[in-house]
Amino acid sequence: MIARILIWNLYDSKTNIAELREHLPYLPDDAHWISKEGEERFGLVAFGELPELDEMQALIGTDPIVYEEYDVE
Repeated sequence: MIARILIWNLYDSKTNIAELREHLPYLPDDAHWISKEGEERFGLVAFGELPELDEMQALIGTDPIVYEEYDVE
């Protein structure tokens, strides 16, 4: 199984964490939204396949600054 971590920097984006929370799409049980308000970062941790992220990409307006994949031990 693969764990995927995506992080967006919202500092220069079209939105903020509060606005994103109002529009978060449903995630499967093996994925979770994460945030770090003090640094204006928002992200996703997913185990297995990534959920559809087109809506989030449109809201944020930028690609993630971090996209990493890890093997789950």
